[in-house]
Amino acid sequence: MSIVRRLVLDVLKPHQPNVLEFARTIASASNKCQVRVTVLEVDENTETIQVVVEGDRIDFEAIQSSISELGGSLHSIDEVEVQGESQDS
Repeated sequence: MSIVRRLVLDVLKPHQPNVLEFARTIASASNKCQVRVTVLEVDENTETIQVVVEGDRIDFEAIQSSISELGGSLHSIDEVEVQGESQDS
């Protein structure tokens, strides 16, 4: 089994919720993770953002679900860091 430690995601989202609320919701979705959101592009109805999630055990499915519930669309996983989990853990 492996543990996800870091994700960099390319996301398209509507203007609302704002990026602060978006980041807070994503951070709540995965236990004890840090979230950084950077706005890359803004058009009339949407924002393209980069979401960086770092933590000890990132729950990708929960984050992906939160993005969808907030009206966002995951375009790509641009970077990932995964660590193998020992059998003793």
